[in-house]
Amino acid sequence: MVKRHFFLVAAAIVLALMVVAVVMRMAFADDEKGGGAGGRGGAGGRGQTVSEAVASPREFSDRIRVLGVARGRRSVNITSSTSELITRVMFTDGQRVAAGTPLVQLQAREEDASIAQARAQVARAQTQYERYKTLSERGFASAAMVEQYETELESARASLEASQARAGDRTIRAPFAGVLGLSTVTAGTLVNPGAVITTLDDIDVVRVDFPVPERYLSVLRAGTPIIATIDAYGDEVFTGRIALIDTRVNEASRSITARAEIPNPGARIRPGMAVRVAVQQGLRQAVSVPEAAVQYEGEGAFVYRIVNGERGSTAQRVTVETGAVEGGFVEILTGLNNGDRVVGSGLNRIQPNAPVRVGGGERGAQGRAPAQQGAAR
Repeated sequence: MVKRHFFLVAAAIVLALMVVAVVMRMAFADDEKGGGAGGRGGAGGRGQTVSEAVASPREFSDRIRVLGVARGRRSVNITSSTSELITRVMFTDGQRVAAGTPLVQLQAREEDASIAQARAQVARAQTQYERYKTLSERGFASAAMVEQYETELESARASLEASQARAGDRTIRAPFAGVLGLSTVTAGTLVNPGAVITTLDDIDVVRVDFPVPERYLSVLRAGTPIIATIDAYGDEVFTGRIALIDTRVNEASRSITARAEIPNPGARIRPGMAVRVAVQQGLRQAVSVPEAAVQYEGEGAFVYRIVNGERGSTAQRVTVETGAVEGGFVEILTGLNNGDRVVGSGLNRIQPNAPVRVGGGERGAQGRAPAQQGAAR
């Protein structure tokens, strides 16, 4: 048994040594291959092949980016002012209604009875007034009697109008044009004061309220264009304008609330949605390079600048200060000058001051194209 275990252990050790030998042989073969390639490149083609990008001027926009919430231009909860039974529902969920459209009829038996009584009083007062008016014209009644019955007639008419108004309160109408929300009420439902029957929103145009740090107050103006994005619609951009700026600054957050209005055809933006707002401040020209040419390390960033020397090109590591990132390009505030050549991609494979050669053909053209396009713009 002991001999058997010994032979198994020995076999495992031999197998492991064979694997290590194969790995080391492959590694040495790659090094020799790389060295041979470098040697074949000559003095002008030593080192790793890289793509090239040129630091070029490009327009960047100054934007204030904040988060806001969408609201309807007008929004209201439809409620009842009294406790009463619903006798008729005259709308459907999601219906678009005009201002004054009847929505719900509440039970109004007492009001209907009051109207009938008031009409009877008006008819009686009308008869009395006409009778005494005729008698007065014939000289059998005084003018005072005619005035008395005329007053009673006017009082009866006023009572009728009051009864009709109370009955009208039993019909709940849309206060403005808009779209109704979901509802759970039906005929026979008992509603209490404040209970929501349905919602009504005017969302042809949505309002977005968003906080802006007070330091930007000098650049905010009513009419300033804004662009907005919503997570539900990906990168789709909605445009609008600032309609109003609040009169007070929040003392706790040191921010002021601005209100933007965004056209909403198709009612795609719904009240309550989170909206990412960007306020355009202006455009500026700055040196830029493609994003792939910038390597970030901790809180700093660097690029590899391609420097020509007596023995060919080398990759010089340069610390840069970056600014905005837009459209695949990074704004370079300090560290590079217009026209500087930098390594366009694959920075993790390059060592500082290592020899490099710019790839020709298609790869080199791709490295320079983005920078040239940025310069053209």
